Amino acid sequence: MVEPHTPRSLIVTLYGAYGRTPGDAPIPVAELVRLLGAVGVEAPAVRSSVSRLKRRGLLVAARTPGGAAGYALSADARQLLDDGDRRIYRHPDPRIEDGWVLAVFSVPEAERHKRHLLRSRLSGLGFGTAAPGVWIAPAALYEETRHTLERLELTPYVELFRGDHLGFAATGESVARWWDLDAVARLHEGFLERHEPVLRSWEARPDAAPAPETAYRDYLMALDSWRQVPYADPGLPKELLPPTWPGGRSAEVFGLLHERLRDAGAEFVRG
Repeated sequence: MVEPHTPRSLIVTLYGAYGRTPGDAPIPVAELVRLLGAVGVEAPAVRSSVSRLKRRGLLVAARTPGGAAGYALSADARQLLDDGDRRIYRHPDPRIEDGWVLAVFSVPEAERHKRHLLRSRLSGLGFGTAAPGVWIAPAALYEETRHTLERLELTPYVELFRGDHLGFAATGESVARWWDLDAVARLHEGFLERHEPVLRSWEARPDAAPAPETAYRDYLMALDSWRQVPYADPGLPKELLPPTWPGGRSAEVFGLLHERLRDAGAEFVRG
């Protein structure tokens, strides 16, 4: 996962928030410079980051209907963003009875670079480690996991299973071994520290129409911070989490910022 608030991360966030239009029309380079400039990214950093995203196959050079140079999402990038929506914008209440998805993999020593890739991608999807070569996540992550493994052509090395945890330790105790819950909690707390004051400032003026540029800037920064969090936090049932778990509040704060600012920010994007 790319660190938040870097030029590359902000460009991906921008496309995720506002770049999926009918037909995935390209965003002109001049508009990318304007929109990223509003959150403090200078034009040379925009252009170099766009070039890197193009080399990675996430953006495709294209002309706008008016003939301007621009960049559109690739099919792979569109799939990544669509999968990400289920994490970023939807916060279902998971249940223990929903079960788990297991990823069991074996990679020949001659292809150990793929072993590293598998581990990093499963970790990036929010999987915990149940045993060497055995990774576990809530069953709701199955579809996204399948799409990721297919896109990276890693399916020959992995078997996926769905099932229940039957023992021997209590599931709550096992979860604390499979994931570093303290580290995940710190991500939620960091999001709250940065963005809950922003929400309070908007709530202090409930009748004021958000200024489009300010709404855009606050929303894009909040989304760029937040979209990292659900990939570290796999969405565990609350019965398996500490009683002071901050994840519910951070999801609530992001949801309220999204509701208040997203559409207002779109006016600045269209401007």
